[in-house]
Amino acid sequence: MLGFIGFCWRLFSFMLDIKAWKRRLLGQAVIDVCFVTNIRDETDKRRFLGKWKPSSGHFNGPMYYLNGVGGRTRAIYTLSEDLLSISGTHKAKENFIKATRWAQERGAKVILLAASTKRLFGESAHEIKTLFPDLLFTIGDNGTALLLLKETLNAINKAGLEKNCKIAIVGAYGFLGESIIKSLKRAGFNNLVGLGRRPGELKRVSRENNIPVFREFEDMVNSFGKVDVAITCTYKDTLGLISESIKMIKVPNKKLLIIDVSEPSNMSESEYDYCKNIIVRQDAGNAHSEKLKYVLGAITYKMFRLSRGVAFGCFAEALVLASAIKDGDVNIKELDWCRVEKENMDIVQNLFDKYDFEVPAPPLCFGKAVNSFNLNL
Repeated sequence: MLGFIGFCWRLFSFMLDIKAWKRRLLGQAVIDVCFVTNIRDETDKRRFLGKWKPSSGHFNGPMYYLNGVGGRTRAIYTLSEDLLSISGTHKAKENFIKATRWAQERGAKVILLAASTKRLFGESAHEIKTLFPDLLFTIGDNGTALLLLKETLNAINKAGLEKNCKIAIVGAYGFLGESIIKSLKRAGFNNLVGLGRRPGELKRVSRENNIPVFREFEDMVNSFGKVDVAITCTYKDTLGLISESIKMIKVPNKKLLIIDVSEPSNMSESEYDYCKNIIVRQDAGNAHSEKLKYVLGAITYKMFRLSRGVAFGCFAEALVLASAIKDGDVNIKELDWCRVEKENMDIVQNLFDKYDFEVPAPPLCFGKAVNSFNLNL
């Protein structure tokens, strides 16, 4: 049944994309930016594919429009966990290259390495950039980092926490983990602790940012203490927040504030339902614009587990970069958008302002409004 629903969605998305048909008739590029992503999880796989396996190795996801710029999601037939193996990574690279070529043939000028593909071609994405020198590649994390910082500061303020509160960054050595550590330290938060599974990377993060780091929640609690806030920048298969770990790390008689920016989410919706009485959780790293439109509207954004006018922060960055290029800003092409740094974040902030992107209001948790940030039990 779900496979049939996915087929109908793909069919009607193609048939009723009026803007794309108009572009074809006028001989224009069908898309301006392509969000090349892996399949986040089994939920997306069931909803969009059912049992169908695309022979090309990639397939259409949601289509966005913003101020005349068209953005196509193109998913490779790879789940997040597949990228943990050498064979899975090799196959993902092949399909990513095929999807990029597909997008270029349809006019795309900007390619987003979305979800778990961000480091598929190394930290600088040199390999894929060499294959497609005329395209601009971005990991989208400058935009996501901006939105994450805003949402984190807003949530901490609404929860009534002070700058001496204890904050755990789960996945401290990733693009977003390192970015939020640096941003929070600049904002005056110094009671930070990092968690992750890679000892070498953890030591580097500790050395460069002067924070304690641990591989296990239990070790963190024993040495650093319990925390008020957990910012999750890695998905659940690495260091997942589940009821046992939450009870272990949260301050007694207080709820744990969780800012979940990971895709797929670090905390599953079923786990949230089980733990919701001892936590306050919000989705993070997403952007909202009244001008952002989905083909098939609510049907599409609900299938994608989003809300009206909401896009992932990395998608929003790719959209505004494509918008800037379309508006004649040639300097955008000269910058390295696979690096997360303050200079790039400042440029993206200006583009977000120009093209009307902001954090979703009210804050959301699995697409539903967070009504209270009261941490008292």
